[in-house]
Amino acid sequence: MNFSRRQILGRSALAGVAATLPMPLWATGNMGGKMGGAVRKGMDELSGARVDLHIGEGHFATGDRSGHAIAVNGTVPGPLIRLKEGEQTLLSVHNMLDEDSSVHWHGLLLPFQFDGVPGISFPGIRPGARFDVPLTPRQSGTYWWHSHSGLQEQVGHYGPIIIDPAGPDPVQYDREHIILLSEFTPMHPHQIMKKLKVAEGYFSMQKTSATDDYPLSGEDRRMWGKMRMMPTDIADVSAPTYSYLINGHGPDDGLELPFMPGERVRLRIINGSAMSFFNIRLPGLPMTVVQADGQNVQPVEVDELQIGVAETYDVIVTPTEAGAFAIAAESMDRSGMAQASLTSQPGRKAAFPALRDPPLLTMVDMGMNHGGGGGEPAEPMDHSKMDHAAMGHAMPEAAPTDAHSGHDMAGMDMAGMDMSGMNMRDTSLLPDTVKVGPGIDMVSMAPQDRTGYPGLGLDDVPHRVLNYRMLKSLEMDHHKRAPDREMQLHLTGNMERYMWSFDGKKMSAVGDKPIRFGYNERVRVKLVNDTMMAHPIHLHGMFFEVVNGQGHHQPKKHTVIVQPGSTATFDVTTDEPGDWAFHCHLLYHMHAGMMQTVSVAFPKGEAA
Repeated sequence: MNFSRRQILGRSALAGVAATLPMPLWATGNMGGKMGGAVRKGMDELSGARVDLHIGEGHFATGDRSGHAIAVNGTVPGPLIRLKEGEQTLLSVHNMLDEDSSVHWHGLLLPFQFDGVPGISFPGIRPGARFDVPLTPRQSGTYWWHSHSGLQEQVGHYGPIIIDPAGPDPVQYDREHIILLSEFTPMHPHQIMKKLKVAEGYFSMQKTSATDDYPLSGEDRRMWGKMRMMPTDIADVSAPTYSYLINGHGPDDGLELPFMPGERVRLRIINGSAMSFFNIRLPGLPMTVVQADGQNVQPVEVDELQIGVAETYDVIVTPTEAGAFAIAAESMDRSGMAQASLTSQPGRKAAFPALRDPPLLTMVDMGMNHGGGGGEPAEPMDHSKMDHAAMGHAMPEAAPTDAHSGHDMAGMDMAGMDMSGMNMRDTSLLPDTVKVGPGIDMVSMAPQDRTGYPGLGLDDVPHRVLNYRMLKSLEMDHHKRAPDREMQLHLTGNMERYMWSFDGKKMSAVGDKPIRFGYNERVRVKLVNDTMMAHPIHLHGMFFEVVNGQGHHQPKKHTVIVQPGSTATFDVTTDEPGDWAFHCHLLYHMHAGMMQTVSVAFPKGEAA
């Protein structure tokens, strides 16, 4: 059955209609008690012609921590929604909270009115109201859903989506497990935001000090001090504020996922966290990456991968012997770990590796080219003669080549360097499109493409680590067009004031001035990261292709990590009309203003 736009809008306008059948307690939004009863860990599975999601609240506990949670259908995470490509369903969202809510279907192709972003594509779901989304999936793969209202995502409002292909799955497997990564904290998310605004380093427990054992010389420490920056500034919020979860289970819960020796086990890894990058490994068990952001890729075997917030990776592991393997998801700053055991015997737990030493930022992360960064090696620079012009313009960005380049600066000792010619805040290097003001406290002097970089702390490990240049789409794109035009966006921020933006303009200032694209336009977008933090940038409504040197096999993604002080480029065909969100998926960065609206024109003769 097909729906016209008028019929779709009419159906979605139905609100406040109560179900006539008996409902479980969680469907009333209150699971017992004033603030709700106990929230279950893990997730149920929903499928079929109608899927009902009830957004409620309750009390969540893991380890020695407990606190308020937003639960969907009584669980954190919310239910797994399992659909079939080409088969129609109705996603019905019931808001049982006393505040507005929403659901964004992350990575799904659907009309913009149902994308679920209040203020951009719809007004939100009022307390007691219902919002219906008619969907016939045009894709298959691993995706997820989450709230786009306030900071509800931090409190438990998220869950996985699997869409099975209409035909044979090119990925053959005997068993699958979802690995949904997230965090839990009893601290209210608005309290977290307040603390970040007052003191952005409030949650960092890895600061340098006079007695630390970080491998930094005295010259290094003085240099960082002069720049008012911290080489350990890896994550805004981390352990011990967070307990890291897999499928709602903390490390103390002893989550077990079964297998039989010889099985091909598909792990559908989803980073549904608010703020955390994770390094995933199963020590002693290689992973074959077969899908990225729901899109099939040519199989590539690795021993570890870094997954940014909102990304998904599907991997195949084949344990040939009985036993237990650790699924270790170490936070990028190595302050904590989410854990589960892949085990062939109930009750048999894996031995988990110890947390590794925290990584340190380097001069490459400042946007300075020293022969690394992911492109062609650059000529060595005479630091004693550096000036702004040389740093900003003398080092052209090279095309991606070596998949493992960009690691040269990992252990760099800055001692003896003349840093006097460096100005990390030289706004004259920025184009006129960037609004200069208090929202910018750093400018990358010579940002380079770093798609060949595996992620902070993973450039010198003794095993194989995934990077974007290793990703090749499974099928060749024979219809790929050259870009019609190119555009550049700068990722900007002031870490001390906790201000985040695109081109120096936060969302509240540019909501009425969207980034405009014509229908079916082909655009190359270059993202320039002027900050020293990695940003996972997500485009709603359509997939883009990461420009990674793979030609007609460029991988399609919905989220791309832009490394600190670097660039990343993607090509996009804007064939999904409507207004779409475009933002950093670090929740508190988006909340602080690192978000824009992308407006794609409708085809001629078709009105919005």
